[in-house]
Amino acid sequence: MKGRISKIGSYAISSSIRDQHQQQPCISCTTFNILAPIYKRLSHKDQSLRESDNRAYWLGRNHRILDWLLYERSSIICLQEFWVGNEELVNLYEKRLGDAGYLSYKLGRTNNRGDGLLTAVHKDYFRVVNSRDLLFNDCGDRVAQLLHVELVPPYSQFDAHQEVLIVNTHLLFPHDSTLSIVRLQQVYKILQYVESYQKEVNLSPMPIILCGDWNGSKRGHVYKFLRSQGFVSSYDTAHRYTDSDAHKWVSHRNHRGNICAVDFIWLLNPNRYRKLLKTSWSEAVFGMFRYLLRRASLTAEEAFAFLKTDNDGDHITFMGFCETLRQLNLTGHCNGLTTKEIKDLWTQADIDGNGLLDYKEFQQRIWNQTWSEQRDAEDGEAKGNQEQTVGFSVKNAVLFPPEVEKGMWPENYSLSDHARLTVVFSPIRMPCSQLVS
Repeated sequence: MKGRISKIGSYAISSSIRDQHQQQPCISCTTFNILAPIYKRLSHKDQSLRESDNRAYWLGRNHRILDWLLYERSSIICLQEFWVGNEELVNLYEKRLGDAGYLSYKLGRTNNRGDGLLTAVHKDYFRVVNSRDLLFNDCGDRVAQLLHVELVPPYSQFDAHQEVLIVNTHLLFPHDSTLSIVRLQQVYKILQYVESYQKEVNLSPMPIILCGDWNGSKRGHVYKFLRSQGFVSSYDTAHRYTDSDAHKWVSHRNHRGNICAVDFIWLLNPNRYRKLLKTSWSEAVFGMFRYLLRRASLTAEEAFAFLKTDNDGDHITFMGFCETLRQLNLTGHCNGLTTKEIKDLWTQADIDGNGLLDYKEFQQRIWNQTWSEQRDAEDGEAKGNQEQTVGFSVKNAVLFPPEVEKGMWPENYSLSDHARLTVVFSPIRMPCSQLVS
C-alpha cells in the first residue's frame, strides 16, 4: 500500500508544480472531513466517550493529518469538521500551515456547535482577492466559505489576472426524510450567494470550485441539482465515470456503519452552458416531488388525481398543490419549503399562467424527466466563435486510503471516517458560455 500511495502522491505533487510532459503549470485541491474530536467515538459500548476527552489522542491524530496534508502540499486545502472550539488545535493548524506558506481562513458553525470549516490556499499559487462567510442560519447550523483568489505567475500563464472562486462547505446529514429538502436549500443558497457575489463585484466568467462533504451520493437530488447547473464531479471526470457509476468508489463510513460517496470537488468551467438558477432549483424540487410520488407506486394518472385532491375539475389548483406538498412532508414543518419557494414552484409549473395546472402542464413540469436529468455528462459546452477565457481541465484525482477507490473501507484506517480527495487541475483556454433559460 505504501508503494502505491507514494507513486500516486509523487504524481500529484509533481503535477501540481509542473506537468513534466506538456510543460503546463498545474494546481491541486484537497478536500477532507477530518472528523472533529467532539464527534469521534472511542467506544462502541460507551457512546458518550469522545476523543475530545483525551488530548493525546486528538492531538496525535491531527498531527498525522497535518503531516499528510503538508506532504501532499496541495495549492488549496478545504477541511470540514475543523474543531474551531479548541484554541490549541486551531493554533496548531494555523502555525503549521502558516509555516508551510498557506493563508488560512476558519469559520465556525452557528450557535457555537464547536466545529466548522478551514480553507487554506498556498501563497506560491494564489493571491487572495476577497473572502466571504455564508451562514445558512438553518436547523443544521451549517455554513460555507467563499474565497475569491487570483493565480500568480507562472500559474497565470494565459491571463495576468486569472481568477477562481473557491467554496468550502459541509451540508446537513439527512437524519430523517424531512431534512432532504434542507440540503437542497443549502446548495441553492450557496449558488445564489456565488451568483450575487459575481454580480456585486462585476466578475468576468471564471472557474468555480465547490469542495466539501455533501452528505449525499451520486444518486441524490443535490447531485442532480449541481449537474443541472453545469458542475462536474472532478473525481469522476478524471476516472471517466458517468453519473450512473455510483458504486465505483466511496469516501465515508458514517455513524450507522454505511459506506457511501459523499465528498466531492465540483468544477464549473466558464465554457459550460447553464440554466437559470431558479429553473434548476424548481426542477430539483420537482425531482424530489416526483421521486416521492413514484415511490408510492403511483402512475401519472393516479399522481395527477392525488394532486387534484377534492377538486372535481380536470386541473390542479394552488391549494391542492400546497396540500400535496404538505402530505409529501415537504412543508408543514420548520424545515420545509418557504412560502416564497412554494410560489416560485407554482409559477414554474403553471406554464400558461392561468392559475391552474392541467394534465399537460403536470406531465411537462412535474411528472416527466427534465432536460437536466437527460443531458449527457459532456453536453452543454459552449461552441462557436465566442469570447475566450481560462478554465481548468482535470489532470488527475486521487482518494486516500486507496481501498475506497474500489468501493471498500479499510478497517485499519484511523485518520478520519472520511477519505481525503485530491484533484489536480491544469489551466486551459476555452470559450465563454451563456446562461440559458
